[in-house]
Amino acid sequence: MLTKQTNITNLQLELMKIFSFQLEEKQLFEVKSILAKYFAEKASTEMDKLWNEKSWTNETMEQWSKEHLRKSGK
Repeated sequence: MLTKQTNITNLQLELMKIFSFQLEEKQLFEVKSILAKYFAEKASTEMDKLWNEKSWTNETMEQWSKEHLRKSGK
């Protein structure tokens, strides 16, 4: 669901300048894939840093997967 956005980010503005022309669907898909890969790599790098800083292990992840974090509606 899209919401009305009133502020344009610096990234949106730059992309609008660069891509001020119509792309073919294949090119649009390629650009979206490149951007997705870029941001996925940034997120992965940050998670690796956290993993090392916090000394997390596979056991930590296993333990977290078994936790019940939702609060009751009482």
